[in-house]
Amino acid sequence: MKFRRCPAAVTAETFISRSQNARRCFSIDEDRLLTSKRITRVLRGLGVFAVAALLLMTAGPAVAHHPFAMPEGGELSAVQGLISGMGHPLLGPDHLLFLLAIGWIGLKRPVAWVLPLLAFALGGALLTQFIPLPSGLEPAGEALVSLSLVVEGLIALNTIPAGLLLPVIGLHGYLLGGAIVGAESTPLLTYFLGLLISQGVLLLAVSLGSKRLLNALGDQGKRVAAGIWIGIGGAFAWAALVA
Repeated sequence: MKFRRCPAAVTAETFISRSQNARRCFSIDEDRLLTSKRITRVLRGLGVFAVAALLLMTAGPAVAHHPFAMPEGGELSAVQGLISGMGHPLLGPDHLLFLLAIGWIGLKRPVAWVLPLLAFALGGALLTQFIPLPSGLEPAGEALVSLSLVVEGLIALNTIPAGLLLPVIGLHGYLLGGAIVGAESTPLLTYFLGLLISQGVLLLAVSLGSKRLLNALGDQGKRVAAGIWIGIGGAFAWAALVA
């Protein structure tokens, strides 16, 4: 009886080659799994935050204003003005979502955008002291601010230029400044200072974490997040118009 034998060298090389290919494929699959898990965690967090913000928006118009908002020049101390300015961007869900999205929409140098964004926001807040928004147009103004989330989603999808962020945040500042129209000069200044502090800290934080967040999301996660933001912006705008 004759047995046909394969050369030992060929068998060893084949075994090593197959083992290396198996390890390589396993490594690629493992990396894809980890990336998918990271994207899922990030998107889940964005979704939970967005749903909570939507519930706050639909709960009632008072939620969107800070506790010391006193239109028509109500009495306001300097400390109250400062606290009010710091709290207003954090209590307005649409404005807060707008600021947070700066970190993931894909700006090439997000930190370099912080000062221009703050300048336009302050300019809008100052403009409202000279040209107040008529009360009849407030729902339309709130709807436009909500649609700024749609603008960010389209920027993330590379559909419109990122430069539109500047006039949009100017609109945010215009409505934020309207809460203190007619106040005395001292609380007015501290209110603007509070706005700059809270918005500046938040913008700087999300800008510094932008690269890590974009890496965690990836291209697919970024597109999904853009869709979420567009949907939320449309829902906020609808709520503002029908409320």
